[in-house]
Amino acid sequence: MRILPFCLLLFTFCSCKSKEPLKQRNFSEVEIETLLQDSLMNVRAIELNKDQLKGMSSNGKEVQMFIEDEEAILLETIGSDNSRSCAILEEDFFNLSIGSPARLYKSGMLVYYEDNPKAFYDSMDFWNDQEGIAIGDPTDDCMSIIITRDGGETWTKLSCEDLPKAKEGEAAFAASDTNISIVGDHTWVATGGKASRILYSPDKGKTWDVFETPIVQGKETTGMYSIDFYDENNGFAIGGDYTKPNDTLNNKIKTTDGGKTWQVVANGKGPGYRSCVQYIPNSSAKELVAIGFKGIDYSSDSGETWKHLSDEGFYTIRFLNDSVAYAAGKGRISKLTFRE
Repeated sequence: MRILPFCLLLFTFCSCKSKEPLKQRNFSEVEIETLLQDSLMNVRAIELNKDQLKGMSSNGKEVQMFIEDEEAILLETIGSDNSRSCAILEEDFFNLSIGSPARLYKSGMLVYYEDNPKAFYDSMDFWNDQEGIAIGDPTDDCMSIIITRDGGETWTKLSCEDLPKAKEGEAAFAASDTNISIVGDHTWVATGGKASRILYSPDKGKTWDVFETPIVQGKETTGMYSIDFYDENNGFAIGGDYTKPNDTLNNKIKTTDGGKTWQVVANGKGPGYRSCVQYIPNSSAKELVAIGFKGIDYSSDSGETWKHLSDEGFYTIRFLNDSVAYAAGKGRISKLTFRE
């Protein structure tokens, strides 16, 4: 019994110590290393799996790189010459064309075909190794959404009876393959154009709701271009108007309630138009990187303030860990290392 007070004191000390906040990082620079350069390459879709990076160039070439040796190559692949979205499962690589007729390939095999003059697919993602989703512009009076439940062997387009009705001029942008964000069973889809809203599903695409946003909208070139969620509550979206890339008003928004409501942040400052935004892993929803043809920007406070790290232009980015990412754009694939 004599050692009980000591144990309690030790427990209290250890408990208090374990609750000390982690040191907040604040990156001040980014090192850019070009891994692949090709003037004909235009890459807006890349994905990472355990040991590999893959992507699609709009000229029909597949980008492939083993992360360990970082030697990126271009491969001829079966698919459309205007693919801007892709996905990786354990054994399979998916690529999806943007134009009509829409074609979706699974490891070189055509698994979905849509011959509609309005077909234009923007982004795709998977919930797990069996269930996936791709989204596109409306062909009727709702956004186009196709879903697979069998590992990508077959895809079914959802009826407009099961989706929110699209507003006039509402579509999406095939800018960085980040119109969709998934956390567990939760799915958020960012639309853009004359109306820019969030389509939300809590159950892997079985039911849908729609939420308004305060991001700039009203023209065909305005709205959300990219969305990312850190967890079920914290999300961020960025965009603007690519024809006015320096405009910084109402182009950055965040949510803390799972996308139901959104707030404009860093209004009139920070980055203007950007095509992709991603949370940095292990950052407690604090750190973000936004990327576009006007450069790379970083925030350490959930998007409230931003630091411009580079004028180097890219279209899309994916993080390998909490300091290293891979970015793609016009003519190149690069490794980005962020440093304090």
